Amino acid sequence: MTELAGTVALVTGAARGQGRSHAVALAAEGADIIAIDRCADIDSIPYPLATKADLDETVELIQAQGRRVVPVIADVRDLDALRAGVQVGIDQLGDIDIVVANAGVVAIGLKDPLDAQVYRDIVDTNLNGVWHTIAATVPSMIAKGRGGSIVLTSSAQGLVGRGGDGSAAMFAYAAAKHGVVGLMRSAANAYAQYNIRVNSVHPTGVATPMILNEHTARMMQERPNAPSLSANLLPVPFVESEDVTNAVVWLASAKARYITGATLPIDAGHTAM
Repeated sequence: MTELAGTVALVTGAARGQGRSHAVALAAEGADIIAIDRCADIDSIPYPLATKADLDETVELIQAQGRRVVPVIADVRDLDALRAGVQVGIDQLGDIDIVVANAGVVAIGLKDPLDAQVYRDIVDTNLNGVWHTIAATVPSMIAKGRGGSIVLTSSAQGLVGRGGDGSAAMFAYAAAKHGVVGLMRSAANAYAQYNIRVNSVHPTGVATPMILNEHTARMMQERPNAPSLSANLLPVPFVESEDVTNAVVWLASAKARYITGATLPIDAGHTAM
């Protein structure tokens, strides 16, 4: 018997990177998956975002685990569209047990301190999008009546301010990721009466297309001190998606049944420095 057999899990940002890793691992543990992604670029974000082809690949990987999956193209910044997409998944798979609010963007190297558009897009995705995900899914979890687990993806930058450079992009990222902690703690209090646990995970840099792209590589060459801003205590430049996924699956499982309101770093010691 797999750990999460008979459950339904919803993952945002599921088309690639951490989101894909989480979705496939939850499926391997027995969950059916509602896989949500925007599948389009954002003009202010300086690297390509996931595509419909990426989401299709995630679907195939989940199906290879023998689980059902409903792919949904929706932007977490749009509450109405997200609610509609969530309902499509519920209609096909049933009410939700597990939510992983993972969708996020970054704009490393954009130095303008007054770039209001990039500030808005990052906060709207990384913070408002997390609230939208909670708002769109919790009614289903409550209706199901058997509790559940919500995992919010923050960042090491949600616990510390190291790496700030005065740019609108980095202010937005740190503010949004700190804000996720506030959402998590408030939601943990609000939904404990329904036996719904809410926690946040805080990765350091993860080896995904968010970091491993041409724009970031160019920025690293132009800013020789950049690696020191994101240094880890353990001698690794990045962690892997599976390292974060292991924590997400654990928090979703009965093994973490009494853990709620926690901030869990998966950061190779980044926040301990």
